[in-house]
Amino acid sequence: MATHHELHATTKTAHWGFFDAAIPPVLEIASGDRVTMHSINGGPDILPTSKEFDVLPDHREFLRDFQGKPVPGHIMTGPIAIKGARIGDALEVRILDVKLRQNWGYNSIHPLGGGLPEDFPVRHRTHIYLDRELMVGKLPWGVDLPLHPFFGVMGVAPPKLWGAISSGPPREHGGNIDNKELVAGSTLFLPVHVDGGLFSAGDGHACQGDGEVNSSALETALTGTFEIILRKDLKLTMPRAETPTHYITMGMDVDLDDAAKQALREMIVFIVQKTNLSREDAYTLCSLAADLRVTQIVDGNKGIHVMLAKTALHGT
Repeated sequence: MATHHELHATTKTAHWGFFDAAIPPVLEIASGDRVTMHSINGGPDILPTSKEFDVLPDHREFLRDFQGKPVPGHIMTGPIAIKGARIGDALEVRILDVKLRQNWGYNSIHPLGGGLPEDFPVRHRTHIYLDRELMVGKLPWGVDLPLHPFFGVMGVAPPKLWGAISSGPPREHGGNIDNKELVAGSTLFLPVHVDGGLFSAGDGHACQGDGEVNSSALETALTGTFEIILRKDLKLTMPRAETPTHYITMGMDVDLDDAAKQALREMIVFIVQKTNLSREDAYTLCSLAADLRVTQIVDGNKGIHVMLAKTALHGT
């Protein structure tokens, strides 16, 4: 029988700013188990001072107890080891539920960051009230923005030979994917690079536009429930995803054109694996029915994701 685990964000159960195969797992689960993971988001500089915003006690405690200086990157809950996972396997991460943990989020413009660093050289931060009943963010200029929460960071440990890597750029292990399609009801597939897989999640987003153009979304703290299934029958070179309506492949590269090529090649491979179509027919289908979208342009490795409606592959 599957077990339901719960994992809070503390200095003993979270890591800040990097992925590393050497980080020991804080929890081990069996394939098919469910895990509810609580996340926090941001260093001490982002905590609001207004009394209308509630700061989570575990966020304050983490920042108080963290040993070392605040670092660039994300606070991630985990890693979680999956029993029996071996190099070359894959993890099927079903995102069952994503909920807001607090009544505020923030967006930051960082000097030297974002898509227009030459136009915005001064740091600028906006705190935004989150109405969890109406599921809108109340922007300071009077607009209510619909919220669609998702985890910007979901990933496994990278290969051991990589050592410690920044949580900023997304790579083959996933990480800072920042794909707004990965809301509750979607599924993420990740290649396993070390025994156990070592899955972590963080970087909660209340909402985000494709591109994440100023380098941050509506950043906040989330609680997510995941069902993680070990897939020994699935061989991946890059993360893939699935929503109730679409298949998604991903490309990540410092060059947006190369990211697009990678994502498109991944979709062609996927179509050929899923059907009896030739590579030429799969390429044709992509041109007729697939949408290439800019995931983000601000994380070092830029992202493109290809979305193919399931009806285009299987019919109605």
